[in-house]
Amino acid sequence: MKGAIIRIGLFIGLWGFLVLGLAAENRHLLQNELRRINLAQSMVVNFQELDFPTYADRDFWDNTPAEIRKSYIRNAEAALNYSWPSIKATDYLAFVQSGDRRDSVFWAPRTILTSLVMGELIEGEGRFLDQIVNGIWFYCEQTWWGWSAHLYLQKAPPGLPDIYGPVIDLGVADVANLLSWTYFFLEEQLDNIHPLISARLKDEIRKKVLIPYYERHDFWWQGFDRSRPLNNWNPWINYNLLSVILLMEDNREKKIAGVEKVIESLDYFLTDYAFDGGCDEGPSYWGHAGASLFQCLEFVKMVTKGKFNVFHDTQIKNIGSYIYKVYINYPYFVNFSDADAIVTTRSDIIYAYGNETGDSLMREFGAYLAQRQNWGKELFSGTVDEQIVQLMKLDEIRNFQANNVLIRDFWFPGIEVGGGRDAPNSPEGFFFAAKGGNNAESHNHNDVGSCVMYYNGKPCIIDIGREKYTSKTFSSNRYDIWTFQSQFHNLPTINGFNQSHGHEYKAKNTFYEADEKQMIFSTDIASVYPKEAGIEKWERTYQLQRGKRFTIKDSYELSEIKDTTSINLILYCKVQPVKSGIIHLTGYHDEYHLVMKYNSALFIPKIEFYPVADSKLNYYWPEGITRIVLKEHSLSKKGKSDICITAIEKR
Repeated sequence: MKGAIIRIGLFIGLWGFLVLGLAAENRHLLQNELRRINLAQSMVVNFQELDFPTYADRDFWDNTPAEIRKSYIRNAEAALNYSWPSIKATDYLAFVQSGDRRDSVFWAPRTILTSLVMGELIEGEGRFLDQIVNGIWFYCEQTWWGWSAHLYLQKAPPGLPDIYGPVIDLGVADVANLLSWTYFFLEEQLDNIHPLISARLKDEIRKKVLIPYYERHDFWWQGFDRSRPLNNWNPWINYNLLSVILLMEDNREKKIAGVEKVIESLDYFLTDYAFDGGCDEGPSYWGHAGASLFQCLEFVKMVTKGKFNVFHDTQIKNIGSYIYKVYINYPYFVNFSDADAIVTTRSDIIYAYGNETGDSLMREFGAYLAQRQNWGKELFSGTVDEQIVQLMKLDEIRNFQANNVLIRDFWFPGIEVGGGRDAPNSPEGFFFAAKGGNNAESHNHNDVGSCVMYYNGKPCIIDIGREKYTSKTFSSNRYDIWTFQSQFHNLPTINGFNQSHGHEYKAKNTFYEADEKQMIFSTDIASVYPKEAGIEKWERTYQLQRGKRFTIKDSYELSEIKDTTSINLILYCKVQPVKSGIIHLTGYHDEYHLVMKYNSALFIPKIEFYPVADSKLNYYWPEGITRIVLKEHSLSKKGKSDICITAIEKR
């Protein structure tokens, strides 16, 4: 409705439980759908009936666009002389000994085998089969297919994989998916070389993956024991295991039971997911949360010949539309928690998701991202099946109407994240997003009440994000890492205290309002700090007066004054103090010129520049970041303050 106001106050209720990380009632949406269609009667018997091209379907492979075809073959040729490594005990032990995850050691062989399989499918001359066999044999001889950082899943002490208690993590699931699709497409070619290749491959998948999955109900990511809220691990692993079960399980009863178990697990994921579709892990992890959920649902729909279909469901639709709602302007997305500021998320999945849910904006957004990312002009990314699906959808997506979807406002009460821009369909002017929530969210930072602000689609006030993962990242020492601390978010340090972590440290009275003239986000962050800070109320408010100004307001009451209080702002731009109370903010490439005004009677500014050496952060913030610390020098127990940012008029 034109001119309508969105006004939502969050207290305790259903959304409160979700914000606290507690599960809502399980709707059993997916299990009910399985029962409705009778999976045993609906699921195809011969999986060659699926719409995937076979190895012998040379018309499909030979019609791959010439440049893509050449790239795939060159990639496979580069892998012909690859020497399959030995994963040493010290490669696993490095994580517990030094914190080194050595991810590339575990990822590299999977990348090589994927390249070889795709090259062989594209060329079809058998040139890469011997190396593919070597890759299969490499994995058959490997003790465990997972990543060293995830050995905490096993009952034995972490450090080395336990062959007597195999566990399933992201890496195991990824490798099992790769081997299953390799078998699906190349079974005949492998058997022509030697029948024991396929037999050994299937046996290793059964021991390392199928039996543990069938027998275990206590992996936290399954959701059955309800030991912790679920995150992207659930649909990520479940999609891979769905492929393994459907392609590698010969016993139909076990196959049906396996699919039913995956579906039950996914229902728990939906239970823990905010009904409004908000992803507390952020848009980069949506690529393995919402996107992997879609892949699961699409695959079950495919193997039931369209009978299984939940894409009409409101929550499923909301999970999809989240990804374009938190989009700022290419290539930036709202990046609270561990999320990435620059996201190259899967454009084809976004398009396909929108196609299934009937969301035209989502389809247009997927087509737009495909354009910007040169999708269809270079090698595709992802697993073998994902790359083949992209080849199958190539013309459809490239020919679809693309649209840089820039919605005016968004609000996710389930995770307390909201924001918007000066005007819809334009990156010009202000964009801001802010969050409430709690400090025990998935991939959490101590950032309740923080914000980001961009101008003309370029970063100004930012969320730094996270450095490259180490053993410390997910340990009890997580919050020793500087980027996870509230003092390195756009938040106050109060009486010398920064925010604490845990479910109990949560925002109160979070409020969001938007109309044609302005947008307001406010939340009381007093209870996010330790009691020793002596905070009775600290209401942080962000106000965007469209086309005019962005204001950060604080209204507070303290029980006592015991130490320094300051306002921290993290910026990615050139910061130039002009005079007392005025600081100029200029885009690193002169994309904008802003003026920040503050009360010089209240604050003394300190400007700190931080060069960025970490490879992960340097990708987003190569010019370095700046922290403005506005130290209050005449603090009273009760007071208010404003920081106002406006554009400098062009002369």
